[in-house]
Amino acid sequence: MSLKNTQTKITSHSKYNTNYHIVFCPKYHHNIFKDELEYELSKCFKVICHYYSYELTPQEIMPDNVHLFISAPPTVAPVNIVKKLKSISANEVFKGFPKLKQSKFWGSGLWSGEYYIGTAGTVSSETIQKYIQNQKNI
Repeated sequence: MSLKNTQTKITSHSKYNTNYHIVFCPKYHHNIFKDELEYELSKCFKVICHYYSYELTPQEIMPDNVHLFISAPPTVAPVNIVKKLKSISANEVFKGFPKLKQSKFWGSGLWSGEYYIGTAGTVSSETIQKYIQNQKNI
C-alpha cells in the first residue's frame, strides 16, 4: 500500500496534508462489485478524483463496500467529497449496467446513506497536543 498522500501539498494560500479514509456500501449490502463492475467503478473513482483535483491512493473495492484514501485541499469539506463520489459513480454505474438498477435496487439509488470518514496524517494527535501546549515555552 502506497501512502504517497501523506506528503504536504501547496496551494496559492496554504500548505496542507489532509487525508481521508472513506468507506461506503451499496444499498442492501449487495455483493455486486466484482469483475467488470469492480473495474469500471475503480476507473470511475479515478476520473472523479482527477477532475476535482483529489489525490486517490490507494483504493480497494470489495464486493459489498468501497475503501478510498483521498487527499483533498482544505477548502473541500469531506462530506462534499463523499457526495460527489457517490452521486457521479451511481449515475455512471447505472448508465453502464442498466439491468443492475432493475434487478438489485428496484429503481432506487446505488449507495446506502451511511458512510465512514477517518482522517490520517503524518503526526499523531498526541504530538499535536504537546506542540500546542508547549508553544508558550518556545
